[in-house]
Amino acid sequence: MVVHRHGRKGGAVAAVMGSVAVGLVATGCSGMGAAADDRGSVDDATATAVVRRAADVLVRSGSSRARTSMETATGGTRVTIRGEGAFDYARQVGRLLVSLPRDAAGGEEHRPVTELLTPGALYMKDRGAGVPADKWVRVDTTGLVDGNLVTGGATDPMAAAELLRGARDVRYVGEAKAEGDGATVRHYRGVTDIGRAAKASSPHVRGVLAAAAKGFSEDVVPFDAYLDEQGRLRKVRHRFSFANSGHERGGERVAAEVVSTTVLYGFGTDVTIELPPEQDIYSGAIAVPEA
Repeated sequence: MVVHRHGRKGGAVAAVMGSVAVGLVATGCSGMGAAADDRGSVDDATATAVVRRAADVLVRSGSSRARTSMETATGGTRVTIRGEGAFDYARQVGRLLVSLPRDAAGGEEHRPVTELLTPGALYMKDRGAGVPADKWVRVDTTGLVDGNLVTGGATDPMAAAELLRGARDVRYVGEAKAEGDGATVRHYRGVTDIGRAAKASSPHVRGVLAAAAKGFSEDVVPFDAYLDEQGRLRKVRHRFSFANSGHERGGERVAAEVVSTTVLYGFGTDVTIELPPEQDIYSGAIAVPEA
């Protein structure tokens, strides 16, 4: 794996996520599609401990492929954004190709956005909104009000797992089949406290989760998590309530309810990430459409 690190170049970070965040971040809920059986065969304390260890197990697993989806409904608009790529959990870096629906881009079509996920920073190419096609935009994710848990249109797989460190009220639902390979997984349901997760998380994501703890209208996030027999997280769904939706109803701001789903598979896959050189980082103004 090759990682070249570069310092932040100013100018493009304040409004960079506008069209992606406003258009893409908005929810709808869909069923998990999980069969439940053997209810109660795992006590709550054990279930909680297993879920809280999910991030540590991922790090030991090394890497995997990842699929993401984000469903948002706000102001009467429903949007779904999908991503696919791979993540190296030991190095905390990954790459996703995020496909935007037409409404999210504000036009008929939009090229998929390439996202490079690194500790504390998000790089995006084919961002649109006035950014040249051959340039990248770099965003300090610790400066985003949600820590980039929803703003970029995909939750960082490692951050999704680290969020579970704050899990409580966890119960075992039953067995299910993993997407893709059909492996047996165990389904757990509970809530996680973002602030508690931030304090217990690894240094790589602590700043991101600390920012998120301040940005959501609810500190407690409901989740469904699916772990295989090795304790590896295979699927997790979080339901966020995001206060800064940009929409109002009756003179009051309407929160966006965002459902973020991450599916992990193909463990051990090779992941090579090269961060863009400094000269390819865009520093100009970013056009941001109205919400």
